[in-house]
Amino acid sequence: MSTVEQTEQTEMSTNPEPENKKENKKGLRGTPAQATTRLLLHLWNLGGSKQEVKRKDLSDTVKLNNERSGDYTDIFKTLETDGTIKKTKKARIEYVFLTEQGLEVLDAGIKSADFEFDGSLVRAKDVKAVLNWIRERSSVAKVVDPGADAEKTGENAIASYETFESVVLEVYDKLNQDYNLDDLVPIYRIRREIGDSVSRSQFNEWLLEMQAKDILQLQGGSLPDSDPSQIEDSITTELSGLRCYAKRL
Repeated sequence: MSTVEQTEQTEMSTNPEPENKKENKKGLRGTPAQATTRLLLHLWNLGGSKQEVKRKDLSDTVKLNNERSGDYTDIFKTLETDGTIKKTKKARIEYVFLTEQGLEVLDAGIKSADFEFDGSLVRAKDVKAVLNWIRERSSVAKVVDPGADAEKTGENAIASYETFESVVLEVYDKLNQDYNLDDLVPIYRIRREIGDSVSRSQFNEWLLEMQAKDILQLQGGSLPDSDPSQIEDSITTELSGLRCYAKRL
């Protein structure tokens, strides 16, 4: 072998052909917790708390670049097992629905300090979904506290029965309409929407007064999740026992 050939062979061995650029990493972007919150957010934004949504439509909406629908399989299974979503199948098409528990999980997920979108790509539909959620929550807050500029004084922020009645009816109508509750609104949801604006005992007393005035009818029955905290936030009386739902008369 000539000296020139030896030199060329040496250069080829020390300077190999450049490798192809590394392919973009595939799989779930971000943490499973972030992906879960994004999934629930888009399910809600597609109307999933009011009606069933095709799982395929949700998957197509939530998945990011280089993600596949299959990357969310485990998340769907976990959410269904936990009762955060409900899944049905009609004519071989899967549908999902966001439960009341799912709404609470979504709210906690968005408020979490760990929740964020992928920094390299924030899609317009992601931003729109978050803004819709913020507007929805803000509108509920305004209903709960119509005198937001007034100074609150602990338990007695709602200082009169008349104000309480007005707030309860607004909250009742909003929950009934937004979640298709068929005129049976869980009492625990009304209590939680009003929050600390009134004490627990005052809430019970005034809600029973609304029943006595034939404005609301408080009814028994079982709650879907049978969550002890939901039962605790309902109303129990010595004469009637547990009352879980309110019906406007």
